[in-house]
Amino acid sequence: MAFPVDLRRCQILGLAGTAFLAAGGETAGALPVRDLLHPASAGAALGLVGVYFGVVLLIAAWALLGRLVRGPRPPTPRALLLVLAVWAAPLLLAPPLFSRDVYSYLAQGAMVDAHMDVYAHGPSRFGGPLADEVAPLWQHTGAPYGPVFLAVAAALSGLTRGELPAGLFGMRLVALAGVALMVAALPRLARHSGTDPSAALWLGALNPLVLLHLVAGAHNDAVMLGLLGVGLVAALGRWPVLGAVLVTLAALVKAPALLGLAAVVVLQVRAGRSPAKAVLTTVVAAAGTTVAATAAAGTGYGWIGALNTPVSPQNWALTTLLGRATGALLEHLGSDLAPLAIPAWHALGIVAAVVAIVLIWLRLRPRPVYALGLSLAAVAALGPAIRPWYALWGLFLVAAATPSTSVRHRMVAVTGVLALCVLPSGGAADTGQLVLAACGGALAVVVLWQAHQAELAPAPGRAA
Repeated sequence: MAFPVDLRRCQILGLAGTAFLAAGGETAGALPVRDLLHPASAGAALGLVGVYFGVVLLIAAWALLGRLVRGPRPPTPRALLLVLAVWAAPLLLAPPLFSRDVYSYLAQGAMVDAHMDVYAHGPSRFGGPLADEVAPLWQHTGAPYGPVFLAVAAALSGLTRGELPAGLFGMRLVALAGVALMVAALPRLARHSGTDPSAALWLGALNPLVLLHLVAGAHNDAVMLGLLGVGLVAALGRWPVLGAVLVTLAALVKAPALLGLAAVVVLQVRAGRSPAKAVLTTVVAAAGTTVAATAAAGTGYGWIGALNTPVSPQNWALTTLLGRATGALLEHLGSDLAPLAIPAWHALGIVAAVVAIVLIWLRLRPRPVYALGLSLAAVAALGPAIRPWYALWGLFLVAAATPSTSVRHRMVAVTGVLALCVLPSGGAADTGQLVLAACGGALAVVVLWQAHQAELAPAPGRAA
């Protein structure tokens, strides 16, 4: 007998998950420094268990919703948007979760508002309460973001006058605006690509990584992806120049979106323009947008050099892991080349990403949205640093354009693994925290299993 699934059940289960996330985050999240609890304290331990209990409930709700989407009577896109709103609601006023990057955004915005060179200096140069909230690793590092996002952060700094609660809420609203643009773009991109809009929304917008990292974490990747999505929608229609402008604005939030200009060119060629005219139109629109946006932001062109911002040597990108292993081996052999291992692997990763992108576009040029999604996935996977939310760069567009059920299954598996990979505090995990997180997840599995068994059990007085 199958476990009964309906939209309301999925809605309530996911709401319970995000409610536990928000509640657990009150003691175990990426809290302001003054509110941080010691990881070994009872409050922090209980919060960590609650967060992972909620994450597993949310993953389960999303997986069950996927069964409905693939079923004979899938929910409409409008019904799915209501589910997304219900799931996201508890996270709106929750503390930041899974990363302290939002504090960096606020400090960098305050620096731009104070006319400091945010690319030459880290938040430590600015000082004050906002800078104290930034993770130590990034205290002395220039901003790696483009002038469009920094202009938004500076405007928010001016509006909130440096007040931390208002700034955090404002930055979450900015991220929500990006998610709204993603939601608006997905159905149109799916129809263009011959994909079911409901399936695209389920995989690309109701994805747990969107809720955990773009909503709860307030990452600026939401703004990048939202602008990229609506830019591609514009390029699908009769506004290729507007498409190029929007995609360029996305790249001036975070650089990986620059690959979207290739899709804009291909879409123009498919619409009947000559390749030379399509390239020229796109380049001129992108250059003009870049000059205008950089001038309006007042940050100068330091963002170009910021593309080389160093990454944490402790991150778990594939090339970094290979570099550390190679370096350890060389040290064991007594070689002086050990310090070069990580940079060499990072360079090889970049070369591999470029080769992969070229091969993807040669093979999938007739399907530019899908090709762009796979290209962004290659950049995330082979780049020198990776975070769980980087997977959304490619997943967002693959969700809209993939023709393959097997690809969707792989994306679901990746989502399930990455959703469990980061502590709600955004810090490194010790053994005790890993045990607590595992206990929270296991408790959720037990509760779900008991609910499943209760649904399958015959009613009292009725034959099985």
